[in-house]
Amino acid sequence: MVVKTKKGAQSNMDMPSGRLNWLDPTRSRPVQHELDETDFRLMRALVTEGRASDVWLGDNVHLSSTAVARRRKILEETGYITHYSANLNTRALGYGTLVVVSIELMSQAENVLQDFERAVLQSPSMRFCAFVTGDTDFLMILNVQSLEDYDMIYRKELSVLPHVARIRSSFVLREVANRQIAPAILDGRR
Repeated sequence: MVVKTKKGAQSNMDMPSGRLNWLDPTRSRPVQHELDETDFRLMRALVTEGRASDVWLGDNVHLSSTAVARRRKILEETGYITHYSANLNTRALGYGTLVVVSIELMSQAENVLQDFERAVLQSPSMRFCAFVTGDTDFLMILNVQSLEDYDMIYRKELSVLPHVARIRSSFVLREVANRQIAPAILDGRR
């Protein structure tokens, strides 16, 4: 389907296969969207200024505020933008020490992985956890107040996780970079 816009430009609603699909609730059929350079400019602006108004975004990506609102809605509905959040200053909150924890399990059997994953989700100090390849099974990131705080977390949360064979902890001495997203992802090249 090709839709004519006010200025006579065409907008493709049905793209060739391989493009991201989403369900159009008004028609209950898949609709597709192919990202263009303007979408990438909009996403770059939103990554740095998530609370920006449509007017501010329009000035920065060279669109009207109405066009920005329409594109933002499409990016949200297609899942390119999943949510908005605030970046908190963990140091100001008293959690200035970052710990990277490597966890090796006794086995990688499905029930062992599921038990561990269920348990780790109950850990209130866990900020990030991922199942990874290599010499370890899981990587976890924690923000802690101090070495003493980490010792308490280790004893009450980490050491009681099921099926753990080995825990290795690395304390971050200095953050070199902490990006929301790598710039290459939003450079618009495919």
